[in-house]
Amino acid sequence: MTTSSDRIGAAVLAAGSALVGGLATDPGSRWFRGLSTPSFYPPPQAFGIVWSALYTGIAWAGGEVLARSDAQQRHDFARAYAANLALNTAWTPLFFRAHRPWLATLESAALTASTVDLVRRADRVSRPAAAALAPYAAWTAFATVLSGAIARRN
Repeated sequence: MTTSSDRIGAAVLAAGSALVGGLATDPGSRWFRGLSTPSFYPPPQAFGIVWSALYTGIAWAGGEVLARSDAQQRHDFARAYAANLALNTAWTPLFFRAHRPWLATLESAALTASTVDLVRRADRVSRPAAAALAPYAAWTAFATVLSGAIARRN
C-alpha cells in the first residue's frame, strides 16, 4: 500500500486532462457551427455533465487502483493511466483546433482501446474501480462513432 499521494496524483492528472480539454474545446467556433452533425449528436449541455462525471470517476478509480496495487501493478497501471489521459487530452485539440475530424476519430479509437485496457487492469485490483471506469470506456466508444460520423458528413 502507498500513501494518499497516489490518490492525489491520479486526481491531479485527471484534472489536468479536463482543464486542457476544456480550454481547447470551442463549440462556438465558426468551423464547428458549420459542421453537419448526425441525428444522434447529444445536446451541447450533455458534454459538460457527462465529462464532469467521467473525470470524477477516472480520478477516483485511478487513485483507488494505484493505492491498492502491488509495486508492479502500480507501475504498470500508472503508465497506462498516464498514456490514457494523454490520449484523452489530445482529442480536443485535434478536433477543435486542428479541424481534423478523421484524425480525431482514429485518436478516439486508440483512446477507447486504452480505456478498455484501463478497465481490465483496474478489475485485477478493484472491481469498484473497474466499474467506475466502465462508463468512460462506453463514452469513448460512443465518441469514436460520433467523431467518425461527423468526419464522414464533412
